[in-house]
Amino acid sequence: MNYTYKQIWLINFPVMMSILMEQLINITDAVFLGHVGEVELGASALASVYYLAIYMLGFGFSLGLQVMIARRNGEQRYKETGRTFYQGLLFLSCLAVVLSLASYVLSPLILKYFIHSSEIYQAVVDYLEWRCFGLVFSFPFLALRSFFVGITKTRVLSWAAMMAVLINIPCNYLFIFCFNLGISGAAMASSLAEAGSLLILVCYIFQKKVDKDHFGLKAAYDGKRLAALLRLSVWSMMHAFISVAPWFLFFVAIERLGETQLAVSNITRSVSTVFFVIVNSFAATSGSLVSNLIGAGEGRNLFRLCYKVLRLGYAVGIPLIVFALLFNRQIVGFYTDNAQLMEFAHYPFIVMLLNYAFALPGYVYVNAVTGTGDTRMAFVFQVSTIIIYLAYLYLLSYCSIVSLSVYLTAEYLFVMLLGVQSYVYLKRKQYTLSRH
Repeated sequence: MNYTYKQIWLINFPVMMSILMEQLINITDAVFLGHVGEVELGASALASVYYLAIYMLGFGFSLGLQVMIARRNGEQRYKETGRTFYQGLLFLSCLAVVLSLASYVLSPLILKYFIHSSEIYQAVVDYLEWRCFGLVFSFPFLALRSFFVGITKTRVLSWAAMMAVLINIPCNYLFIFCFNLGISGAAMASSLAEAGSLLILVCYIFQKKVDKDHFGLKAAYDGKRLAALLRLSVWSMMHAFISVAPWFLFFVAIERLGETQLAVSNITRSVSTVFFVIVNSFAATSGSLVSNLIGAGEGRNLFRLCYKVLRLGYAVGIPLIVFALLFNRQIVGFYTDNAQLMEFAHYPFIVMLLNYAFALPGYVYVNAVTGTGDTRMAFVFQVSTIIIYLAYLYLLSYCSIVSLSVYLTAEYLFVMLLGVQSYVYLKRKQYTLSRH
């Protein structure tokens, strides 16, 4: 089983589009809210990252689900893929309901301890009151995406992404400016977009575009299979959650610098999500393909696969980085017409873009570790990296003259440490696999 560049790209592109859909929701919110005011723009940064931390619990479980489905697909036990998928769908649907209700009740209480500005606090709460109910749509979508990525049939994910964009952009304009709902309108539009993307995948399956008998797609509860899935996925859930939680603490630290700096950090974060999409799509593809390789008994080729993924990732990302560097003022201008914000954003924008060179290998290698099935080790790497990352931010918070650009260097430290640990582990793992 030797994946070509073309095969990797054809599998990866729809994954990229589906992840882009999720991130375009945040980008669109930031673009529209940037023309409402600095408070709304800054609040959307804190709110979207807070929401993302909750969302990543489901995303982390879906990674474990994807690995198990891909392993069964590589072993050619195709009926097992559908049976595994249904256990994941059941768990994620229940988890979505629990987290939506918990967030609605607890988020206002939690955020009081972190946000100093009363205006920003109220705007964040207004956003989350509507946004967290989108989990009811996004978590089942994650289960379906894990199934399609696991069996390497990903084309439908592009259609789902297009539907989300077609819903989100006009609804944002309508709710924010026509109905004067402000930041709450952005949250409503985002949740509707997630509902639309889920509908596309559900219709795709029910229209018999997938061979249900071949893949064992029959709804049935299997406690033992669900327990095995939970044992595998609990580490990837924790791994995914703690990978985003420090972002929230990062924005909390920036909020103390003032509303302007928080607004600038949201602009740079929003633009960086385009590159985050590329990195995470190639990383997710790596995890699935590595699991397929091991299932087919060819785990010794995992580094050859990773190198191909990295080459493709740089081929896609570097031209976009050059374009963004050349037209940085015009890109920032999409978010705001405030000259001061545009000036403040210049250097943080550059620092953020150049991190792509280190983020791509960091995330590809840690997802390859997940693909081997050792989700606990990926979690350990994440924890050790985050401890150092937070210590670095803590030290910077005691320096009164540190700029936003210097704060952003914490991201370099994070991805480099993550990549080095994962690379060393995979080298040892490859030696073990090559002996079998």
